[in-house]
Amino acid sequence: MSDVDVVRESARAGRVVLFEESARDGAQAKTLMSAGFRVRLAREQGAVFGADGPRHVVFAAGFPSVCGQEYEATRQVALEAQESVSPSAICRGTVEDVRLALSAVRGAAHGRIMVIVAASEATARALVHSDARTALDRGLDVVKEAVGRADRTAVDVCLVDAPRADHALVAEYAGRMTAQGAATIVLADTVGDLLPGRTRDLFRRVAAGAGRDTVLVSHLHNDLGLGLANTLAALKSGARVAACSWLGMAERSGMVATEQLLFLLAHDPAKAAYVLGPDCEPWWTQPDLTRLPGIARMVSAETGVPLTVTTPIVGSGVATISTGTPFTHPRTFQPYDPEHHLGLAPTVVLTHLASRRVLRAVAERLGHHLDPDQTGEALAWVKDRAYRLNQAQVPDADFAAYLEALTTATPAPTPAPAPAPAP
Repeated sequence: MSDVDVVRESARAGRVVLFEESARDGAQAKTLMSAGFRVRLAREQGAVFGADGPRHVVFAAGFPSVCGQEYEATRQVALEAQESVSPSAICRGTVEDVRLALSAVRGAAHGRIMVIVAASEATARALVHSDARTALDRGLDVVKEAVGRADRTAVDVCLVDAPRADHALVAEYAGRMTAQGAATIVLADTVGDLLPGRTRDLFRRVAAGAGRDTVLVSHLHNDLGLGLANTLAALKSGARVAACSWLGMAERSGMVATEQLLFLLAHDPAKAAYVLGPDCEPWWTQPDLTRLPGIARMVSAETGVPLTVTTPIVGSGVATISTGTPFTHPRTFQPYDPEHHLGLAPTVVLTHLASRRVLRAVAERLGHHLDPDQTGEALAWVKDRAYRLNQAQVPDADFAAYLEALTTATPAPTPAPAPAPAP
């Protein structure tokens, strides 16, 4: 246990904190992480920030009221990953749920719970069958109960559907809940239909109305493909804690992807300054971005969520080259150096778009040096194969087998010269 809320401390110091949701909100993407994997993921994500993992990562370990197994998984993360992250248990806005969530993280260093409270008229009617103010009043009572029982566990509050709620009402209760002891207030774009300009307005209005003590958290979905843009808008408006999920996993179309958000804020100081302000110091420890591809592959293998060739930052297309001009001028045709930032060495892959130079580079990587005639013959084979099979990329194994046959073929015997005519 800790007397210092390192997450609130970090946010108020201008540092960025990730509220990692892949184990919890990612389950709504029809994925399930085992308890052991949640511990492993929490440790790996914390290690991105070294000893400052708990200051930079809140790890939503689970929703204990779902079932006994979910409770045990949450508890295991809280106990076994407490040195790596700030573990959190999520709960509904009822006293019973709060008690269960608190018991799931009890005794863990930097333990937290997050209480879900309806904020809009629509969600108040759906979740607690009341109007929004009544739902928020009940939520305030639950927050008082939670803080009173917390025993050095931080209590966060998630205001559901905040964008469609009365912003003045949201600001009022965000301030009142903070005054009652809430550590952070999450503004959740529950249906994922915000635009960046409206996100900025929401966070600025609520921050102004709630008061300087209130620490706001963004929780923004990707239904319109704007999860990352909206999260950046929230950060630009002053928020410093942002919910995210590996590979963007969450209900419907997901939410902002952890690897994309972290990379964007950490790989280029100029971009971080544009989002966070010119005097920003976003990290206690500079994140080790070379860990991102490995964590993403690990999450993909556990959940079955694929990494595609176009997945930003961690996809199979990153650091690959298949055409001539990018091959000769790679820095001109990429926004960052994958080898420098992510530890991914460039790889030349063979497709129907290959030039002679690209083809020779792949052949040399496979141990074959081709003369001009062999290069032309191999290039014709590659293009014929691609269009015949309707497959752009030629696997290394297939090309290696072809090259073996090409380079070891016995040349046809040269005809003996005709004998000279008799004198």
